[in-house]
Amino acid sequence: MRHGKIPGATGRVRPMTLLGDPVLHAPCEEVTDFGPSLARLIEDMFATMYAARGVGLAANQVGEALRVFVYDCPDDDDLRHLGHVVNPRLVEADGVAVRGPEGCLSLPGLEAGTERFDHAVVEGVDMLGEPVRVHGTGFFARCLQHECDHLDGRVYTDRVTGWRRRRVLRAAARAPWGR
Repeated sequence: MRHGKIPGATGRVRPMTLLGDPVLHAPCEEVTDFGPSLARLIEDMFATMYAARGVGLAANQVGEALRVFVYDCPDDDDLRHLGHVVNPRLVEADGVAVRGPEGCLSLPGLEAGTERFDHAVVEGVDMLGEPVRVHGTGFFARCLQHECDHLDGRVYTDRVTGWRRRRVLRAAARAPWGR
């Protein structure tokens, strides 16, 4: 039996920000207000991420230019990682660089082989301002790096080069949601 509250259960699903929206391409602001509005944003982000069947979501993906992300993501050993980080900093990204399929809720239905390290560490605080340190390996490390990129104003297509980049950007331009 589960004890405690289910993240996103009381949140509202917000509209997703899509590739081309300027909020995705600008660095996000540090969070300074740790009150009820931050708790509501995090709850809404979980609800939105679950509705879109994602494993991670950055605040700018719901139009809020704040340094916050949520995650519910397995690692390569199928161990579930669930939480949020406010004002995150990617302090380690190392190990083997692996090119693997990567998608994004802001580019629905698309993915491209993107190179990421197989180990990552993020430091920040939780919604109450308490320090957190999150370690990730494999797929979860990819998720942590992906979400930190969002908060720095980058999407995974910025890391893709050559024919992979051309292919995914052409597909995005042809997509019904494309700009």
